[in-house]
Amino acid sequence: MFRKKNIVLLIFAALLAPSFAVIAQTPAPSPDAIAKIRDEGMNRSQAMATIRYLTDVIGPRLTNSPNQRRANQWTREQLEKWGMKNAAVDLWGEFGRGWELRRYSAAYSLPNGETQPFRSYPKAWSPSTNGPITGDVVYIDAADEAGLEKYKGKLKGAIVFTANERPIQNPFKPTATRNSDEDLAKLENAKPQASPQPSPSPSPVAAQQFASRKNRFYFEEGAAVLIDSGLTVDGGAIRVTGASLPPSAPGSTPTPGLRVASKNAPATIPQLVAEVEQYNRILRLIKQGVPVRMTIDLDARFTEDDLQGYNTIAEIPGTDLKDEVVMVGAHLDSWHSGTGATDNGAGVTVAMEAMRILAATGLKPRRTIRIGLWTGEEQGLLGSRGYVAKNFATIGSSSDAAPGSGPNRRVVSPKPAHEKFSAYYNLDNGTGQIRGINLQGNEALRPIFKEWLAPFKDFGATTVSIQSVGGTDHLAFDAVGLPGFQFIQDPVEYSTRTWHTTQDVLDRILEEDLKRSAVIMAAFAYNTAMMDEKLPRKQSAAPALASVFPQFDFGHELDEIRFRKMGYGFSICGGELHHSEIPDGFPALLAATEVGHHNHNAE
Repeated sequence: MFRKKNIVLLIFAALLAPSFAVIAQTPAPSPDAIAKIRDEGMNRSQAMATIRYLTDVIGPRLTNSPNQRRANQWTREQLEKWGMKNAAVDLWGEFGRGWELRRYSAAYSLPNGETQPFRSYPKAWSPSTNGPITGDVVYIDAADEAGLEKYKGKLKGAIVFTANERPIQNPFKPTATRNSDEDLAKLENAKPQASPQPSPSPSPVAAQQFASRKNRFYFEEGAAVLIDSGLTVDGGAIRVTGASLPPSAPGSTPTPGLRVASKNAPATIPQLVAEVEQYNRILRLIKQGVPVRMTIDLDARFTEDDLQGYNTIAEIPGTDLKDEVVMVGAHLDSWHSGTGATDNGAGVTVAMEAMRILAATGLKPRRTIRIGLWTGEEQGLLGSRGYVAKNFATIGSSSDAAPGSGPNRRVVSPKPAHEKFSAYYNLDNGTGQIRGINLQGNEALRPIFKEWLAPFKDFGATTVSIQSVGGTDHLAFDAVGLPGFQFIQDPVEYSTRTWHTTQDVLDRILEEDLKRSAVIMAAFAYNTAMMDEKLPRKQSAAPALASVFPQFDFGHELDEIRFRKMGYGFSICGGELHHSEIPDGFPALLAATEVGHHNHNAE
């Protein structure tokens, strides 16, 4: 998911040597066809009806939860209703347990008799407290092993605050913005990124190692609940993702692919995220010696009836080139504290609406146009990666020692459909309208995409950037050498308020932006389907890239851990995060971003 920070997936940057296919002469987009698409999308839009049902009626869609299953079925039925063919809830592989929150309440009390509700939210896959529990709130103020020693024997049944006081953001900075002309010009004029040269910094690595030690200490000492204040948001918003597994013992080898949702995951401790302003107050009281008691009642249910993960797939069959495929898509799953409106009900709505528009216009694409609504994106692009592995290419080990690659390199093994694939277009950056597209390092496409954006100059959608961006589902295609793209979008208040937060709800959706984005996505899909040749491809995926994308196992988990300590920035679903916030099992390399570029929304 893209932000104006000039997010660049560093691992891809080293692989984008200029070896592009020659562009065949292709006919210009049909003005009549684009006019039909625009008229249908702007004057008879179903976008708001779609997103209302998805977010208000179905609600949050945590991967493999009952709501996510309902969303799979409803989107399949709705696409069939609009005339799509071959609609299916399509298996992509094993994910693990679902989870849903049944009941939650929390309150704290002070010696003076003051009692307040504790504004907080459970992390996904947290276990239940098995009824209300009451304990002292404790903060471990320790910077080394000697500091931890003071708390030995004092955490049994305690409610532990795991983070220090966090300053709120600058209140004079706007939370919602559009891309300015200057922002878009910088993207347009961006240069291909040089190969990264990471060098570990000893101080951050040591700090991260002690943070892991402190976390292990909480488990060893029998803490009842762990609470933090999340990152970056304030003003009542709470950013909530998934619970963490118990830390591995020193010297042990992590289990490849193990996530908190896995069927064989070890038991963990209930974990919460609190509103930062209230968290800070309680922490200040504790530091001043004022005792704080807290009562928490968390009832959650794990679902294990079906551990498999599923996407929703449907298509508009092509004509003379019907065996070739163009795809649009977005991830259907969400986190659980809001209703998944901007992340990523907006993208799902735009992709579905783009398909509806194409069907309603009666246009007959030459290639088949297919939609993929992915699940497991928030846990590591799992649904899109599974779909690509099943249909287009697998990635596995090779014992053939290529020069400089070593004996355990990874290789891409294309399937027959790989050669029949033209392009995939993804949307996953919130409600903000499309303002252009990232080339993902494929400079050969610039004149084509510039021509396709020309009819939308009045929308302010003209930017084409060489950028390769990370953190969302187009990478599943790009990683195996297939053209996959993420559109450039206005940030609005995505990273500052709604991304993964309790505020990710329908009220934050902008109708006009969804309508414009759906029209542009439909036009790109149609134009791609009508070309005489498939879109030109860049150099095929290299073994170094493939090593971060093994099909369903994470055989390089130790490399992942080392990579998390190298000082890169990280982004998932378009929002920046700390390495410690990357969900268990999400490959750090797929979330890597370039650091050091100013973004006026990031502070």
